Amino acid sequence: MIIGNTVAEIQVYKSEKNEIGELVKKWETIQILKGFLDLIGGDSDYNSFNVKTEESTHVFICEYTPLSELITARSSRLIANGKSYDIMLIDNPMELNCHYEIYLKMTGGDAYA
Repeated sequence: MIIGNTVAEIQVYKSEKNEIGELVKKWETIQILKGFLDLIGGDSDYNSFNVKTEESTHVFICEYTPLSELITARSSRLIANGKSYDIMLIDNPMELNCHYEIYLKMTGGDAYA
């Protein structure tokens, strides 16, 4: 069982039109997870199990729970400790449904923009 010390929000964006008709991203929290956030590093020379670790800066490890079908690596981000991370890969190791390893890339900036 993974209890964790970090609460993370997974957000999905929707494109909405602003006052002048431009499409803008609006982020909405879809799911909240509790787990551990750990640094991988950004300059890794290895690529284990075809995971994009060389592009990842962090990994979030949490207990398995069914995720909303709206959550995909292409359209989601993770917010933890007031920082924003792009989701690079959501891994359910060996499809055992025990835990997730969510590979992240820190984006910086305001997490709630």
